[in-house]
Amino acid sequence: MSLENSTLLELDFTKLERVGATLSQCIPLVIQDFNTRQVLIVGYVNEIALEHTRNTGYATLWSTTRGELWEKGATSGDRLKVNEIWVNCEQNSLLYLVTPEGKGACHAKDENGQSRVSCFYRHLGEDDTLYFA
Repeated sequence: MSLENSTLLELDFTKLERVGATLSQCIPLVIQDFNTRQVLIVGYVNEIALEHTRNTGYATLWSTTRGELWEKGATSGDRLKVNEIWVNCEQNSLLYLVTPEGKGACHAKDENGQSRVSCFYRHLGEDDTLYFA
């Protein structure tokens, strides 16, 4: 069973260490639906991705795994139109409020093969089991 469909809690507490090891100059990015306020994605953005986002009006992230720009929806069509960009108090993370264009924001698919609306589609039970929403 893939990590995306698992009900087992397997949190990756090494993610930030691995991001740091890439020497990518990036900051965390939260992407939230402008209308519903549902959190869709948490990722990373660097200066190039932010500039690309501002120029195109669509969410572009920095893929720390691949070391390249990730234009959300470039292949799937599930693009995210940026309505507002917010900066936190310490200027070390961003929040994009977006309007989704497509079927879902997450790369993970549901049981019908459709993109999930949000990457946050499971909740943690008291028994450490993940439950699908």
